[in-house]
Amino acid sequence: MSQADEPSKEKIVVTGGAGFVGSNVVDRLLSDGYKVVVLDDFYTGDINNLPTESERLEVIRGSVTDFDLVREVVRGAGAVLHLAARNIIVSTRNPREDYEVNIGGTLNILLAAREFQTPRVVYSSSASVYGNPRYLPINEDDATNMLSPYAVSKFAGENYCKAFYESYNVSTAVVRYSNVYGPLQRPDNPYCGVIAKFFESAMAGDAPRIHGDGDQTRDFTYIDDVVEATLLAAFAAKAEGQVYNIGTGRETTINQLARMIIEITGSAREPVCVDRRDIDNIRRRVVNIEKIRRELRWVPSVTIEQGLRRTYQWLKDDLSKTQP
Repeated sequence: MSQADEPSKEKIVVTGGAGFVGSNVVDRLLSDGYKVVVLDDFYTGDINNLPTESERLEVIRGSVTDFDLVREVVRGAGAVLHLAARNIIVSTRNPREDYEVNIGGTLNILLAAREFQTPRVVYSSSASVYGNPRYLPINEDDATNMLSPYAVSKFAGENYCKAFYESYNVSTAVVRYSNVYGPLQRPDNPYCGVIAKFFESAMAGDAPRIHGDGDQTRDFTYIDDVVEATLLAAFAAKAEGQVYNIGTGRETTINQLARMIIEITGSAREPVCVDRRDIDNIRRRVVNIEKIRRELRWVPSVTIEQGLRRTYQWLKDDLSKTQP
């Protein structure tokens, strides 16, 4: 990211900045010298994820559903990285809350960005919008197929971004994340991903529990690569009005994932198969990342093996801090 691409205004707003992805984005922005304002309702976010002693970080407890608050937070921002959302588990349990936060909250961000002429809004979407794809790897312009309230609301947010870009000249960019994992994704969070859950089981001497036959695949993406792609979408001129897949282009079965984690942790317990989940029953997922490689010169730098080892080291270090 060149200095010419960096925003001229003094602050960067990160909604959902106390969450897993958001807090990693905040860490990177602070290390790059930005002033950061976090807006988070702490529904799933954790204040412990944030370096609250930093003089360049302001943390505001509140929801993106509060339009008056959103206006005050967005005013004067050099960019808004809109990562706040109810995740797929919460969304499935409470679709009305999903609608209010994921769709209504996104509309509030865009309305404020239009009012204050925010240089860029980055909207974090999800590969969930593709559902069960007909072809692999999945391109950004392939057919979408929403199979959950979460996927519906994330895609609605994408469409609002496109509409505000076309109708009101609000500069937006959309990043579709694919199965992000890594440090700060805490296993004790009931909404964490499968990698954190598998590590938790293996480190406790328990068998990793695989839903279904384990042959389903995902495109697991390490958090550092996701942060870099998100910031490129925020600051690169070419990203304006675009939608990008953020993944690795590599399929990994859940069985393979469990085996790698067992090997890394030295666990003696074999994985066990249990009933299928009642959500996110996608058979195969791997995204094509050629567009962002070509336009923004982004490629993932961390393999699944490297990322899992880094995640394991972080989990061990984090565990040691809590033990007497």
